Amino acid sequence: MPVGTLANVKTVTPAQLRDTGAQMVLSNTYHLHLQPGEAIVAGGGGLHKFMGWNGPMLTDSGGFQVFSLSEMRKITEEGVTFRSPHDGQIIKLTPERSIEIQNTLGADVIMAFDECPPYPATRQEVEAATERTYRWLERCIVAHQRSDQALFGIVQGGVYLDLRSQAAVALAKLNLPGYAIGGVSVGEPPELMAQIVQTTAPLLPPEKPRYLMGVGTYKEMAIAIASGVDLFDCVIPTRWARHGTAIVQGERWNLKNAKFREDFTPLDETCPCYACQNFSRAYISHLVRSQEILAYTLLSIHNITELIRFTQRIREAILSDRFYSEFGHWLE
Repeated sequence: MPVGTLANVKTVTPAQLRDTGAQMVLSNTYHLHLQPGEAIVAGGGGLHKFMGWNGPMLTDSGGFQVFSLSEMRKITEEGVTFRSPHDGQIIKLTPERSIEIQNTLGADVIMAFDECPPYPATRQEVEAATERTYRWLERCIVAHQRSDQALFGIVQGGVYLDLRSQAAVALAKLNLPGYAIGGVSVGEPPELMAQIVQTTAPLLPPEKPRYLMGVGTYKEMAIAIASGVDLFDCVIPTRWARHGTAIVQGERWNLKNAKFREDFTPLDETCPCYACQNFSRAYISHLVRSQEILAYTLLSIHNITELIRFTQRIREAILSDRFYSEFGHWLE
């Protein structure tokens, strides 16, 4: 799922996004609450109509953003109080308030409000955060008012595999429409992330969507899919694009490098995206060096298409029982 934090995937129009093969987009509860405010989004017809996207949408709960504001926030059993980075205003976000905002925004999938412990953190800290996340989930379920929105719970537990297992088993008993694995990609080494996913995903109901939050590299996705994960979101394709970086066959290419200045071939001759079908590496390198906005648009289009094509190929391989023969090398 491409990330459209403020109801837009950066530098890409909804029409361009559809052409990448994207089916679902993620937006951010916390950021939309601050700007423009959920009432304005609702006044514009809800999130889909407001941003001109007619496909499925997911909003995260704001829990991860609260985690990233560690210097500006206070966590209690009631919720989180923090200072707005926009205007310094004191804002209180509780499970009930997060759900209320998401009900107003109107995405198809909404996320429970959770406490995301940092890495590293002591077992005692992670245990407290994991238990609080479960209690907050129970409050989210009670607060949820819209039957046309699917509420997903989030498994926390840090790098402590027994806490992850306990949390996954407890959440599975609640019979929610879907489940997410949160609190990864927060600084832990890749091998620990793999262990977390390999331990947690098989404990979640296989007939429900299983969503790994904030992950989007080839290797990480392949390992997670092998463990049973279905959904991903990541800012990588657009963030890297804004730094002049292309993803080509899973590799990172810095278009500022001198070797691209006179390379008149496409980024990837096998890629059907608008950028690869119409422009050369030399042209995109020129745009990047000139800091032209079109560079970021073209690279975003390509990078999103690249990651979606990777997951499409994996889906086809799973259906044809070819996953390990074709993608097993990513698991090594």
